[in-house]
Amino acid sequence: MTPLDLWLSRSIPMCLLLQSLVLMALCFPSASMCPKGCACQHADHPLHGLNVTCSLSRLREIPPDLPLDTVLLQLDRNHIQAVPDRAFQGLRALRRLNLSHNAVETLGEGAFAGLEASLEVLDLSHNRIVSVHKDAFTRLKARVLVHDNPWHCDCALQQALGGMAHNHEAAARVLCRSSELRDQEGRPFLAVDTDLCNLAHRTTDYAMLVTMFGWFAMVISYVVYYVRQNQEDARRHLEYLKSLPSKPRKPDEPEDITTVV
Repeated sequence: MTPLDLWLSRSIPMCLLLQSLVLMALCFPSASMCPKGCACQHADHPLHGLNVTCSLSRLREIPPDLPLDTVLLQLDRNHIQAVPDRAFQGLRALRRLNLSHNAVETLGEGAFAGLEASLEVLDLSHNRIVSVHKDAFTRLKARVLVHDNPWHCDCALQQALGGMAHNHEAAARVLCRSSELRDQEGRPFLAVDTDLCNLAHRTTDYAMLVTMFGWFAMVISYVVYYVRQNQEDARRHLEYLKSLPSKPRKPDEPEDITTVV
C-alpha cells in the first residue's frame, strides 16, 4: 500500500466523522449555549453549576435561548419591561433568579411557571411593579424579594402575598404607593388590617345599590310627571267643556232630576 492510499484510508473516515459532528452541532445546539450579551461559566461560587450573568447588558426582554442547565441567572440592571408567561420554562435546575433594577410593571399568573420545584431565591426588587396576578407566586417555594416597587395595595396583592412561602418577610417590606384605602397610601402593607377582597365586594355592592336606587328614583319621577301631566290635561279638557254654550231646553222636554232638585 502506497503512502497516498494509506493517507486516504485514514482521512476519509475522519472527514465523515467531522461532518457528522458538525451536523449534530447544527441540528442539536448545546444546552449550555450562552445568550448574546451574557457571560456563562461553570463555577462553584455563588452557586455550583452554570452561572449565567446578563447584568448591565441593556436587555429589553428576557433572552429566549437560555441554557437549560442554568442554576444562577442574573438579569439585573437592564431595561426588561415584562415577564411573559412561561418565560423560564425548561430551566428545571434554576435556583436563583435576579430580575432586580429593571422596568417590570406587572406579573401574570404564569410568569414563573416551571420554577416551582427548584427556585430558591427570586429578586424582583427595584422595579416598577404596580400589580400582580393573585396566583403569581402561589406555587413557588422560593424566598421572593419585592420591596422598592410602586405597589397598588388591593385584593390581588393581598392574595399574592398570602400565597408566598415566606409571605411575612416579603410583606414586611412592601409600601403602598396607592391603595383601595386612601389612608393606607404611603404606609407599610402589613399595616392593612382590612380584608381588601371583602372591601372590593362591598364597594361593588354599594355601587349596585346606588345604581338601583337611581333607576328607582327615575321611574318614580316619570310616574309622578305622567300623573301630573294627565291631571293637567283633564283640567284643561273640563274647562273647555264648561266654556261651551249650554243647549236651550225645549218646552216639552222633561226636566232633569237635578233641575227639579
